Amino acid sequence: MIGVFVANRIARPMRRLAGAAEALGRGQSIEALPETGPDDIRRTTEAFNRMQARLTRFVEDRTRMLAAISHDLRTPLTSLRLRAEFVTDADAQQRMMATIDEIQTMTEAALAFAREESVTEATRAVNLTALIESLCDDLADLGQKVRFLDSPKINYRCRPDGLRRAARNLIENALRYGGEARVQLDEKPSMVQIVIEDSGPGIAEEDFERVFEPFFRLESSRNRETGGVGLGLSIARATVRHHGGDITLSRMPRGLRATIALPRSHRGL
Repeated sequence: MIGVFVANRIARPMRRLAGAAEALGRGQSIEALPETGPDDIRRTTEAFNRMQARLTRFVEDRTRMLAAISHDLRTPLTSLRLRAEFVTDADAQQRMMATIDEIQTMTEAALAFAREESVTEATRAVNLTALIESLCDDLADLGQKVRFLDSPKINYRCRPDGLRRAARNLIENALRYGGEARVQLDEKPSMVQIVIEDSGPGIAEEDFERVFEPFFRLESSRNRETGGVGLGLSIARATVRHHGGDITLSRMPRGLRATIALPRSHRGL
């Protein structure tokens, strides 16, 4: 009996620590763990709590800094716009205004991202299949060529609004550059996949990672209607990585495949 008691006293805080580490790795907000148990486990728990607090402060400070920079840029941009109006060369003035508009759009996008990041969405269990299917139905109702293929029902623990936005970004990219989107969910022992395929020309393999860089655009005309500001894929990948997963791209014989891979919890959630 004494051996069982000692084993439980060691195993319980270790299981709690393992669960908290997994949740933290998936971007969930968790409370500080009780610092109990044998000395070695208690010190490990104390170190984990300190690490979690530092990571939280780092993310909050980064988000506040991004929001402050984006906000403060508005004033000099307004000043530049006013000065550009006094330029007598019409062609030079037009080019200056276009550049100012582009910088302002990028600034507003960065500010919107910072505001969104500052609001922590609660993690909860949802029917992921129904979530993505409803997104496809909404886009199809708007006249978009989106098909949701037969998929298994998958319950998943996530931040549904963020995951929905990430999937929507990838689907809209498939529609914009590939003309159509085929969406399907797949379930594997260790992960859940959301697969989006199109029938477009695709992109070169050397650009698979570059398209996820902030403000990078393959579309070279700088037309915001066709190329956006280059933040969408960066935000989508950041959201998925906050869930402990990732987004990868791969070529098909005709078209491009984007895969959102999300980890399965060891508790089956």
